[in-house]
Parts: sequence; C-alpha cells; structure tokens
Amino acid sequence: MAWVLKMDEVIESGLVHDFDASLSGIGQELGAGAYSMSDVLALPIFKQEDSSLPQENETKHPPFQYVMCAATSPAVKLYDETLTYLNQGQSYEIRMLDNRKAGDIPEINGKLVKSIIRVVFHDRRLQYTEHQQLEGWKWNRPGDRLLDLDIPMSVGVIDIKTNPSQLNAVEFLWDPTKCTSAFIQVHCISTEFTPRKHGGEKGVPFRIQVDTFKQTENGEYTDHLHSASCQIKVFKPKGADRKQKTDREKMEKRTAHEKEKYQPSYDTTVLTECSPWPDTPTTFVNNSPTPAPAFTSAQHNTYSVPDSNSSSPNHQGDGTSQGSGDLHPSATIQETQQWLLKHRFSTYTRLFSNFSGADLLKLTREDLVQICGPADGIRLYNALKSRSVRPRLTIYVCQEPLRSMQLERQDAGNGDSSNGAIYVYHAIYLEEMAASEVTRKLALAFNIPLHQINQVYRQGPTGIHILVSDQMVQNFQDESCFLFTTIKAENGEGFHIILK
Repeated sequence: MAWVLKMDEVIESGLVHDFDASLSGIGQELGAGAYSMSDVLALPIFKQEDSSLPQENETKHPPFQYVMCAATSPAVKLYDETLTYLNQGQSYEIRMLDNRKAGDIPEINGKLVKSIIRVVFHDRRLQYTEHQQLEGWKWNRPGDRLLDLDIPMSVGVIDIKTNPSQLNAVEFLWDPTKCTSAFIQVHCISTEFTPRKHGGEKGVPFRIQVDTFKQTENGEYTDHLHSASCQIKVFKPKGADRKQKTDREKMEKRTAHEKEKYQPSYDTTVLTECSPWPDTPTTFVNNSPTPAPAFTSAQHNTYSVPDSNSSSPNHQGDGTSQGSGDLHPSATIQETQQWLLKHRFSTYTRLFSNFSGADLLKLTREDLVQICGPADGIRLYNALKSRSVRPRLTIYVCQEPLRSMQLERQDAGNGDSSNGAIYVYHAIYLEEMAASEVTRKLALAFNIPLHQINQVYRQGPTGIHILVSDQMVQNFQDESCFLFTTIKAENGEGFHIILK
C-alpha cells in the first residue's frame, strides 16, 4: 500500500514539473518582459480581424457639424440621447459648420453644398405611418407647413426651396467656407400626433435631421456627404421654457448621488451623426420604389430673400395688376403674384412664386386641395375658374371730365351736340357693404393711390357734402349711378372724392 502511494506522488510531481515547463515555454516565446495583450493580438490568428478595426490615428472625422442654439434638457440619463424642447413657431438657429481637416473632401473646395432639413418622427411606429400622419395633420391645418425657414434671419443660405408635397422639409445651398446659419420654425406640436387618453396627453418626440450632399458631374446635388440629427419635443408658445424650468427644479431636488446618473444641461444642442434619411435625392435618382416624393428641380418652388415680405397678409396690391377679372394664361410671374394678392391669397405667394398664369391654371381642383388644403384650395379653384359669388351691391361710377361744364355750355350756345362730353361708367361690385370697400374699389377702378384718398363724400341737397358712412352704403340702391369729382384736401395732402 505504501508503494502505491509513493508511485502516486512520483506521477503527480512529474505532471506538475511538465506543467511548469509548458508555462515556462510560453514565457520564453513571449519574451522576458511583462505580459501584453497587444502581443497576443499580433498573433496570426487575429491578423484578419485586427485589420478591420479602426486605428487610433484613423478615427472617423465628420466633415460637417450642425449646432442648434437651444438648451438640452437636464432630465436625461447619462447614456440616453439628448432631448431639446422647442416652442411652436419660434425661430431657432442651426449653425452649419465646416469641420473638415486639411485635405478632406477637396472636391467641394470653392463649391456649394446642399442641405435638407427635416422634422421627422422619432418613434419607429409613427415612422411607418408617416404619410398617413402628415396627411391627417395637413387636413386639420390647411395651408400650414410643419417646418419653415425664417429667411430674413438666416445667413449664408442660397436658393431656398420647398416641395408642396413635403411639408416637413426645406432645402438650400450654402458655402462651407462662409458663416452659415439657418433659422428654422417648427409649427407642429408633439401632442398633435398623440391619441387622447384619460388624464391628459403625453407628446411624442420628433427629430430634426440635416442631410448634406455635394454636386455630381451632371450638376445634381445627390452625392451624400453627411447626416446628423437630434431629438426634440415641441410645445405651444412658452411651453418649452416652462418644461425646461420644471425639469431643472426637479433635478435640484435630487441628491448628489442621483444627479450623477443624469447628463448636465448644455446651452446648445449638437446634432449627432446618423444614417441619411431614406427618401434622399439619391434614392430618387436610382428610381427606388419609395412612395415618399423626393426633391427634384422640376418640383421645386423657389423663393429668395427679397420676396419674403410679399407673403405678409397686410401686403396689398398697388392696383397696377390685371383687372379684377380672370387670371389669363399669358400672365407673367409678377402679374400672377399680384393676382394672388388681390384675391386674398397672400399666404400662398411664396408657394407659387415661380408660377405663371398658365402654370397656375393647369392645376386641377384636386391639386389645389392637396397643396392649399380643402378650404383655400376650393376657394382658389373657384377664383381661377371665375366662380365668384354674386356681389352684395353694384354701383356705376364715372369720373366727371374737368371741362365738361364748359363743353356743355359751348354746345348749348352753338346748338351742336357732337362735341358734348362722353360719360363712361365703371361697374363697382361690393362684397362688403362698407365705406372702406367703396374707397378701395374706387382706387382700383380709376388707378388712384389709395393712401391719397382722405374722405369720400356724397353731394346732397343745395350742394352740401355728406360723409359716406357704412350706413349710407347699406342704403344705396342696387345699380345706382354716380358722377364723381376730386377736390384737394384742406391741408394740401391728398384729396377728397365727391359722389354726385
């Protein structure tokens, strides 16, 4: 028995000796220095995998950077994506920064690049039904856009374009070597896409995404360069400020240990790199079957900064446009713009800024409803087809010739009526029974500057002058005839109109 135990000890010591020898062999192969994992990765078995890993000096460097001047929320956990609160309709600056190193993308040096800014859904479920969601929003908000560019405030943006079928996107050209800032306005709020629940609503987050492209050999901006995005929530005016304040107060109540789990709030939001949006111009050029319409030069409606004021609701035509009748196919772009303003479609002057009379008349009723919404679309279609409603009152007005009295006296003395004054009347159709409407229509009919008309009087018994009021207009008989003359105002500025 003792012999057997001794043999076991001998065998065990031999195995230990062999194991130690094998370990010492590994040490000799790797050298006498300290053990290093990099030496193991250098073995042939890891060579192929290692070649695919980026080296330290080959870190990916984005060519551009986009920074939105809006503070991030302090109530976001450390490893979550930042969240930024925006006010509906407020202008927010996005700085377009050239982030290239020396020698990066030399083919765009001295050239413009194109960027498309979109507001899209963050929720994957809503992304799948984006078309239906946007159609529903457009039906509830006819004539509005989800995203607009504040052109007067923007700097360095060129050739701004929108697509009527893409209410959530704008595009423009810019020079990376120059200071460029695009001011955006988001008009949709997060709760508009949330089903109503008991006890209130919780708004869905959106994304602001910027896709940038360079020009190809055929002149199209379809070669993708860079994309970045950030997560946002949009509140009614001042709502974002209140939400930011609430989050800050909640964080101040937390303990120091709990605060370590959350990100600090930053004054600006840096958009992080992402994949390009699926319906980019590249997919359109490749004839991809994507249902979303893409931007093409033929579909664009272009407008420039000098024309931005033309969309103001208070902007009025100067009376030099075509008559108050139909829009003719031969109308120029400028005449078409004046026609839109004259018929109270100033909201759409920028949208149709490149349309001539023929272009506008080619649009069908369905086209106009899709572009302008049901209410304004049908109204514009009726105006184009001269389907106007019957005026509430029609009066006939003629400007009295300056020398008519002398001519009449001469004719009476000579007994010859062939040289008598000819009175030509203009029909004035009133949609509103108001004195201001009479003044405005007189100015349009006789090419009189509206601001120069001080008062409109009606000549009464014994030649007295009675001020034309709304009540007087309401008592005008339909198809009444008036001669009118003008007299200079007492202060020497402008003149009065006297109806006889």
